[in-house]
Amino acid sequence: MTANKDWNIVYSYTRAQAIADGVLVDVTAQAKQIGFRLHTVVTATLFNEYVEPPAGLEGEGQSTAGRLHDVMVLALFAARRAANTDRVTFKVDFLMEPGRKETVEVIAVIGPGDLGEPVLTIMLPEDD
Repeated sequence: MTANKDWNIVYSYTRAQAIADGVLVDVTAQAKQIGFRLHTVVTATLFNEYVEPPAGLEGEGQSTAGRLHDVMVLALFAARRAANTDRVTFKVDFLMEPGRKETVEVIAVIGPGDLGEPVLTIMLPEDD
């Protein structure tokens, strides 16, 4: 990024800091297995509230890896359908307790990383 000499930066919070702090969860390895080529994170809110299965679902075939895989595949499908945009929204059904699903809107955005490189962030609307 180019520095603007007319502005005094008071504080900046980098993507790397957000990952180190746990605000963002690096899922790049899993994203590459699905077909994404960019550094990829999900927000801690999405990860903790939905990707990690709630207690009591162990016998329901729910796992963090499986739920993350579902989010990534749906993000990939949404990205492939979209044209000329850096942002897509899609819905994901999460089993929250036996017999109760919750449909959640999710956003996937390609934006600049800490060095201006393209990166992917997957989040809930309130995380945007």
